Amino acid sequence: MKPRSTALDHLYGVILAGGRGTRFWPRSRRLHPKQLMHLWDRNGEGTSLLQQTVERLRPLIPAERTWIFTNEWLQREVIRQLPDVPREQIVAEPVQRNTGPCAGLAAELILHRDPDAVLGLFPSDQLIQKPAAFLKAIRLAARHAAEGSIVVLGIVPRWPETGYGYMEFPARPSHRNTQAIPIRRFREKPALAVARRYLCSGRFFWNSGMFFWNASTIREELRTHLPKTARVLDKISQRAAAASSIAGRQRVLNALYPACENISVDYAVLEKTQRVLGIPCDFGWSDVGSWNALHDLSPQDARGNVLRSEALLLDSSGLLIDVPGKLVAGIGLRDLVVVETKDALLIVRRENAQQVSQLVKLLEQARREELL
Repeated sequence: MKPRSTALDHLYGVILAGGRGTRFWPRSRRLHPKQLMHLWDRNGEGTSLLQQTVERLRPLIPAERTWIFTNEWLQREVIRQLPDVPREQIVAEPVQRNTGPCAGLAAELILHRDPDAVLGLFPSDQLIQKPAAFLKAIRLAARHAAEGSIVVLGIVPRWPETGYGYMEFPARPSHRNTQAIPIRRFREKPALAVARRYLCSGRFFWNSGMFFWNASTIREELRTHLPKTARVLDKISQRAAAASSIAGRQRVLNALYPACENISVDYAVLEKTQRVLGIPCDFGWSDVGSWNALHDLSPQDARGNVLRSEALLLDSSGLLIDVPGKLVAGIGLRDLVVVETKDALLIVRRENAQQVSQLVKLLEQARREELL
C-alpha cells in the first residue's frame, strides 16, 4: 500500500531574488545585487545569500521543488549560482510588480504540476543562525497551510525597530513553544515611540516576509481581493501552459505580466483575509538590511571594528572598512562605514546606513546609469 503523502511532500520553495539591494551600494549594483553577493568573504569566495537560502531549505525542499523568481538582468547569474535548480524553475519577471502578483504567478505555474502544492515564500537575502528551529517552524507552517490557512513567521523583536512591519497577536505569545496563533492585525513601520510600546507589550513580532499557503488558497484570495491582477494571472496560466518552451513562456510573461498591479501580498491579501495564522519564532533571523547590520553580524576586533581590507588605526572604533587593494589609515574615527569600489567611495555613519538607498535614488535622478 502506497504511504499517504503529507504537506511536506507537496511543499515548494518560492524564493524571491529580484531585488536591487540598494542599501548595500556601491557594492550592490543592478547586475550584482545583495542577494548574489558573498557578503561575509572579503575575497568574493564562499556562497551568496541566495545560495545559502536554497541550501538552508534543502532538508525539506529539494531542488526539484525549488522555484526562483528574479528578473531578466539577474537570471543568467542566478542560473550560474544554482546549477541544481531546473532551468524552467528560474523565472524572470519582465517588470517588478511586488510580491502580490509574484505570489499569484508562482501559484499558477506550480498548480499545473501539483494541484496539492503548498508554497513557502522566502526572501533570498536573509540570515538564519538557528537552522534547526527554522526548519521546525516550516514544518508547522506547511501543515497549517495545507489545511487552508495562510501562515506568517513572526520574529521576536530584539529592539524597537522602525524599519520593519509588525504583526500583533491577541496576547503575549511564547516563541519557545512553537505554535500557530491567529493574528489580530498587521502594523506598518512605526515611529520610534510606537515601536518602543510594541516591544514592551510583548504582543508584537516583526513580520519576517516568509509566508505559507496552499497554492489554491492564494489563488482564491487574489481572485477575491485583487481581481484585476487575478484575471491577468489566469490568462498567463492558460497561455504559459500551452507554451512549448521556456522562451515561449517568457514571451507570454513579457506580454501580459506588466498589466498586473504593483502591490505587496501583505496589502493585497494578508491585511484583508480572515485565514491568517502567525508562528512566533526565534531562529536567529536578520534581514541583513544595511552596512550597519553587516557590521553587527560580522567578526569584530577588540574595538568593534570590522576590517575587510588592510587598515592601520589609532583610537578608532566601531568601523566597517571594505577598501580592497589599499591600506586605510585612520585616527580618532567612530562608527563609520567606508566602502570603495573601482568607481565609487562611500563614507557614512553607521547610524545613517539605512539612508544609502536615498543616494541611489539621487543617482537615478541624475541618470548616472554607470553607477547603478
